[in-house]
Amino acid sequence: MPKGVPENVPDDGLTTAQRRNQPLLMVNTGDGKGKSTAAFGMAMRAWNQGWNIGIFQFVKSAKWRIGEQTVFERLGQLHEETGEGGPVEWHKMGAGWSWKRKEGSTEDHARDAAEGWAEVKQRIAEERHDLYVLDEFTYPIQWGWVDIDDVVETFVNRPGRQFVMVTGRRADPKLIDAADLVTEMTKIKHQMDRGQKGQRGIEW
Repeated sequence: MPKGVPENVPDDGLTTAQRRNQPLLMVNTGDGKGKSTAAFGMAMRAWNQGWNIGIFQFVKSAKWRIGEQTVFERLGQLHEETGEGGPVEWHKMGAGWSWKRKEGSTEDHARDAAEGWAEVKQRIAEERHDLYVLDEFTYPIQWGWVDIDDVVETFVNRPGRQFVMVTGRRADPKLIDAADLVTEMTKIKHQMDRGQKGQRGIEW
């Protein structure tokens, strides 16, 4: 795809502008670092275009406030105050959960994930946002807390012009098959392999 020019142009009867404006289902997956970071970078570009942004975190502690959340909440305030950019909503779905054990049973977390997905699904039906970032959403799918067939059907048949970005390791093959854009982050080296924990300004 040299200089942003597609290698193949389909015979679909659409103009270049019509094809360009088709909404995308996107997935950032793989074992490497940067899946969420890349998604948030895309969301910042969308905000600059005046898009309505909805960010939904599925696998983060509800008590853990990452740096991007502060930035996007401030961008949302800036839009409200000046009209610059677009509106932003940031949601931690349910009580939040992470790799460490938290209070609450697996059943509690599964219920929270299902309720979170139901909220996203309703918003998609209502065309509430231009861009949805479903951060770490592959995990509730892997664990069977959210039905992959329901997810794919909702994404594929979403109305209007809504873009969706899903992040997380080991994306389900059905999700990958349905997606328009899939990027796999491959780990070459990671500082945690030598025992170095996450750093302020890099991991959060």
